[in-house]
This record gives sequence, structure tokens and C-alpha cells, in this order.
Amino acid sequence: MKFSIILSIFFELLAKRRLTAKYLSEKHEISPRTVYRYVEILAEHVPLFIKRGRNGGICLADNYKLPVGYMTETEYAAVIEALAFTYAQHPNEKFLLAKRKLSAQYKEDKKKLLFSGDAGNFFADSGVWGDMHAFSEKLRLIEESIKRRVVVQIGYQAETTEKLQSKIEPHALIYKQNVWYLYAFCHASRKFESYRLGGIFALELTQATFRKRPFSKENIPLFQNGQTKTVAVRLAFSPESYLDAQNWLGVENLKKKNGVWYADLLLPDDQALLGKILSFGAGVKVLEPTELKEKIATTIKSIAAEYEEIK
Repeated sequence: MKFSIILSIFFELLAKRRLTAKYLSEKHEISPRTVYRYVEILAEHVPLFIKRGRNGGICLADNYKLPVGYMTETEYAAVIEALAFTYAQHPNEKFLLAKRKLSAQYKEDKKKLLFSGDAGNFFADSGVWGDMHAFSEKLRLIEESIKRRVVVQIGYQAETTEKLQSKIEPHALIYKQNVWYLYAFCHASRKFESYRLGGIFALELTQATFRKRPFSKENIPLFQNGQTKTVAVRLAFSPESYLDAQNWLGVENLKKKNGVWYADLLLPDDQALLGKILSFGAGVKVLEPTELKEKIATTIKSIAAEYEEIK
């Protein structure tokens, strides 16, 4: 009974964003004190706050919704289909309402949270440590080529040791997972490619210009989350590493319990994740999954072996 009421409060807050203790008390036939006790339990997992005054109440933060990727596309489709079937057999309004809400949530999950780049209210320090303005200048030249639609000759160090030379038509700059990328049409491959700016070691603006080719953000592989392998991770952060954890994962993904900050979320399953976790040193501990814990342990042992000669 207790948890069914807490779940009911949660889903109603998702729909209305603000509820009063009096309303919840009367609806579930419990005391206001019990309402606040249940809300306190719920607040350990979702961002709730109490707003005082005439238009006050128990509020759910506007930026919160069920996490993207909470269910897979197949799972969404199965639940929505089941709700439609249930409504057809038992035409109760609550089944139809649940189907509409879940369908709306699915559509929202399909959207990408991206800056348009049109407004002049987003600034980034584009340099890297030890930059000496070389990286910033490279970024400036690429931005200029996009604006003027100038073909660029680049030298590119791919993930292999092979160095490539190519003429490209720059269309968009992308900043994702602390890495700058250039999305451009490559004359050699005759298709759009994504280039890491850190891998471009030579860049020259040519005299040739180009016409902008049609593309959308959904065409860019970097934004196609469904193609990125992810892993469900549980992390524990020390109080000293909390601010760094905030900057990495966002405060909304951190929950405190017994003086320890925890994070449970899906993260890209790649080498960058391993490096990021290691950058915290002893400030973070991987609790799940076991495979990631083993990778971290193996890497630490390998690093330690490199320094065994230092006594």
C-alpha cells in the first residue's frame, strides 16, 4: 500500500508538476504528516521541493522527466500496445490516459537536447591545456570556413597511425563528451564524415567555395544515441569529488545517502568512460557492473606495474 501510494504521487507529479499535501491526503485517505513522509522518501530519488505561499505545494523540478533510455524502443512499443489492448477490452479512462502519457514521453525521448547555435548567449573556452592558441586558431579557421563556405584542405590523424590528406566542405562544429568534432563533406569519400579536431594536424583554407549541402542533426552519427553502446553504471563519489562529479554527470543524477554521493545511469561503453573514471582517482568507486570494475582494476594494476621501479 505504501509504495503504491508513493508511485501514484510520483506519476501524478510527472503530469501536473505541483500537488498540495491536502489534495494528496484526501485522495489517498492518509494524514498530511504521512504525505510528507512519503514525499521525503520520494525526494531521495527525484528532485522534489516544497514551495510555500498561496501557489505553493509539493513541486517536481521542471527539468525532470523519466530518463531518456529508461525503456528501449521495443519496450515502449510493447507497453503502449498493451495499454491500447487493455483499453479496448476494458474502456477505463485511466488506461487511455496512461497510454497518452507514455506515448508523449516516448516522443520526447526521441528528441535531442541540442543548442541551435543561432543565439549569441552560449560561450565556450575552446582551448585545451597547453594550447598556446594553436587549437583555438584551428577552431577559428574552421568556423570561418563554415560561414564563408570555403573548401578546406586538411591533414588528419585517424585513430590508426595512418595520416590522411583530404579536401573537405565544413558544415558544422560539434562539442560532445568534452571533445570537438567537425562534420564535413569529404571530396575523397564523397560523403559526410565526422573529424575530431584534435586529430587535424594541418589546415588550409583554399580558394574554392561550395554550396551548403542539406543535412539534419539526425544525420550526424554522433547524435544517433541508439547506435552508441551503453552500459548501466552505479558509481559512489567521495564528498571531495562531488563538484567534479556534478560537472561530469549533472547534479540531477547524484543522490546522497549516508554521506556518500551515488549515481545510477547509462553511460557510453567506451575507452573514454574508463579514462574519465580513472581521472577521479580514489574519489570514485565503481559499484556496478562487475565487468567495468574488473577493467578499472586491471588498468590500475598495469599503471602501477609501470612505476614499480620507483621505490
